Amino acid sequence: MLSAVLVALALLSGCGAQPEAVLPTAPAPSTSTPPPSTEDRGLSASEPTELRIPKIGAKSSLIPLGLNPDETVEVPPVEQPMQAGWYKLARTPGEAGPAVLLGHVDGNKQPGIFFRLKELVEGDEVEVSRKDGTTARFRVTRTEQIAKNVFPTEAVYGDTTEPELRLITCGGSYDQAARSYRDNIIVYATLV
Repeated sequence: MLSAVLVALALLSGCGAQPEAVLPTAPAPSTSTPPPSTEDRGLSASEPTELRIPKIGAKSSLIPLGLNPDETVEVPPVEQPMQAGWYKLARTPGEAGPAVLLGHVDGNKQPGIFFRLKELVEGDEVEVSRKDGTTARFRVTRTEQIAKNVFPTEAVYGDTTEPELRLITCGGSYDQAARSYRDNIIVYATLV
């Protein structure tokens, strides 16, 4: 099970604010997860190409994100706050298990792609276009705001047999001294 190999999640290292902002980070989750069994539900693997969230007017191409040299999860360039990315070491959206998309709440002195992410509630829809020509449609099951120092690693990255999606950005109050937000906004969604 993934929980046996997870280490603390990398907190977003550039959720917004000034481009030079560096946020506290922790090691990223391990990527040595076994592939889902044939009994699992979901689509075959296919790289995601575009994200759409109609309720909040969010639309972005998706760039692949990996790990930084310090083993923290990469984030999209803060100088391009409207760019979202997908964590390529996790599942692709639509596959059984959790897929993770990351975006900024703000950056470069303007709102980011996930500026309104905290407005999503149960039942809202998220669409992800995939390279194979399919669209994975997800329905939000919950949204939470949580302090970065208690990031729910297992809830976000823990293996599941169902196709799920996690959308992550920064949120809460801004710590001027640390030049970072104190919390993360996490949206959980399942494939419909």
